[in-house]
Amino acid sequence: MRWRKRPLVAEPCTLDRPLVLRGHLWVGDGAEHPDGVLAVGVDGTVAGCGPRDDVDVPGDAVVVDAAWVGPGVVDHHVHLAFGDPQEMFAAGVVAVRDLGAPPADAARWRRLTAPRAEVAGPLLTAPGGYPSRSWGQAGFAAFVDDPAQATQLVEGLAGQVDVVKLALEPRGGPVPTPEVARAVVAAAHAAGKPVTAHALTAAMVERALDAGVDELAHMPVEVLPEELIERLASSGTRVVSTMQTLLRDSSSGGVLVNAKALVAAGVDVRYGTDLGNAGTKPGVDPGELRLLADAGLGADGALRAATRPIQISAPAAVVALSAEPRSDPQVWRRPVAVACGQTALIRSRKASQAD
Repeated sequence: MRWRKRPLVAEPCTLDRPLVLRGHLWVGDGAEHPDGVLAVGVDGTVAGCGPRDDVDVPGDAVVVDAAWVGPGVVDHHVHLAFGDPQEMFAAGVVAVRDLGAPPADAARWRRLTAPRAEVAGPLLTAPGGYPSRSWGQAGFAAFVDDPAQATQLVEGLAGQVDVVKLALEPRGGPVPTPEVARAVVAAAHAAGKPVTAHALTAAMVERALDAGVDELAHMPVEVLPEELIERLASSGTRVVSTMQTLLRDSSSGGVLVNAKALVAAGVDVRYGTDLGNAGTKPGVDPGELRLLADAGLGADGALRAATRPIQISAPAAVVALSAEPRSDPQVWRRPVAVACGQTALIRSRKASQAD
């Protein structure tokens, strides 16, 4: 092995040779290898993953040694209109879901390669409803005012998005009626698209569940009664955390209570930051990971809530870190290396080229 003659710059580049990450390997499916290797081919797919002796290292590979190697973070709730995707990638995020953008922006985000992005397009809301009177005035909202019109709008939107977002926020104006909410969900499901709902109060969570949504886009801020917790668990409805953002609001006293109750009930709680709100910044949020751990997931569970397991032959979405992130989540802010498909960013000056 010899040192590279030219330094590796901390800017995204396209792989022109295999990339090999070595260190404590956390696969994400329960497997860990203290002396592990993760190999990414020039085509951007995972070519090998496991103990060092079991993974072939190509002779022309760029080899990066780090303390910890594993999957990068997936942020399940962002607004890319208010955050630089390249900054997100440089700080450990390999995939995002943009849950609210004008159609033209959403189409652009959907073409990103690093991080990869799924999009919702505009939030579906009642005429004059949230967020059309506040941050979403410039095309971030689309109005649904009766079941037939809602069905037609969703059918037209379905080919442009990966998920449909329903806004049930009475503090921001009128909200879709139960009949309209059900029509939105039915049309989305008929088109093969899941529905996520902005629903922060018990009444709106109940409306979302009655409509059959697949996910809550936030941790509710009003303490949920036990029967609603049970409904969320029994229906398999997922909840995105966004706790750091919500805790900045004086009306959010139920966030931590709900998080602990939902985790205890077995609800699938996923990592999300709601990037774009005051106090958020692009990249992994160590505080959000700590809150997920404290809610009952523990450090390992919080990491699973924020990542997807590494799979051989799948597109790479991986990082190498300078320390164990379950002990120090802050290390996510500056990865040694991060790769998403054929796009990689390498900061390590210890990177070498295999002989």
